[in-house]
Amino acid sequence: MEKLSRDIFLLGIISFFADASSEAIMPILPFFIAALGGGGIALGAIAGIGDGIASLSKIFSGVMSDKLGRRRIFIASGYSLSAIAKTFFPLSAQWWHLVLLRGIERIGKGIRGAPRDALIGDLYKERRGEAYGIHRALDTAGAIVGSFLAFFLFWLFRVEIKTILIIAAAIAFLAIPPIFFVREIKFSRKREAMPPSPELKKFTAIATLFSLGNFSYMFLLWRIGGDFSYEKISYAILVYAFFNIIYAALAPYFGKLSDKMGRKIVITFGYITFTFLCFGFVFITNFSGILFYALATLLFFAYGLFFALVEGNQKAFVSDLSKYKGTGQGIFQASIGLATIPANLIAGFLWDLMPELTFLYGSILSLMAAILLSSWEIEKS
Repeated sequence: MEKLSRDIFLLGIISFFADASSEAIMPILPFFIAALGGGGIALGAIAGIGDGIASLSKIFSGVMSDKLGRRRIFIASGYSLSAIAKTFFPLSAQWWHLVLLRGIERIGKGIRGAPRDALIGDLYKERRGEAYGIHRALDTAGAIVGSFLAFFLFWLFRVEIKTILIIAAAIAFLAIPPIFFVREIKFSRKREAMPPSPELKKFTAIATLFSLGNFSYMFLLWRIGGDFSYEKISYAILVYAFFNIIYAALAPYFGKLSDKMGRKIVITFGYITFTFLCFGFVFITNFSGILFYALATLLFFAYGLFFALVEGNQKAFVSDLSKYKGTGQGIFQASIGLATIPANLIAGFLWDLMPELTFLYGSILSLMAAILLSSWEIEKS
């Protein structure tokens, strides 16, 4: 049986600190945007444009890491750029400043993402799904710490949002030193064209369709944030931390499950979970009091379940379908990342018309993707 080396745990620790930083920012960011005067379109632009532009860096870093035969330099550069960009978040005076700053921060994420995920694919074969699950679990453990840090700073100590952003930026720099202890896998440089396989193209197309309806978590937090009172914002941050706990707890299990029963069925179930999640958010405002909080908690449980089913397993599936894993991860992550631009802009536009339309849109596209994926017969090579 293949052994899991220390490298997957080092990569997990790196992601732990990076996500502790990011997730201290993420649950308060939508309310910071609102405080700067942003509406649905602003939320969609900040959520979508940064991720979309950054997706181009995923192609570059993935392909170049294959051509150069090196992963670690891209991983280090990406984490460093993200940490630097975060230091400027609290200086934003207008919501459109965050479009630029979050774009730069996401470019850093794009530079590191494909080479890091390709490196995990290089390191492990028999237990690849488990390795991706462990990485996602440690990554999300950092997210739990970060989101609870944001909650306690905001709710218990009444720390201002800008101060929380400064603390979060400082944590990001802790992710950089462990990178230099990760093992570099030696492999032949590939300078010729490296087209993706037909099977990878098909899966990428289906996943991209799903991503067109997979809008930002920030719309979910706005939906339960209500009047943006102190109590509602505190609850939104808390339930976001609960989502991260569910995600971290279930990710390794579903990684192992996909190793045994196949990626396709697990990912399909994840898409269907998102369909029902969105449908629940359509009707959540019909409830009040304890019923509202109970339903919101249940829906964020489903959100954690969805992430555990889909995030790591999509990357593992791409590695399964790719000969050149850096290129495969880059193309796949760029495609689904670029889809976040229209996904979030459409979601923002629909939100300004009627918030319920945003979630109906997400439920329809996720159901379509689930039907296509479940009916796809994968050709064996």
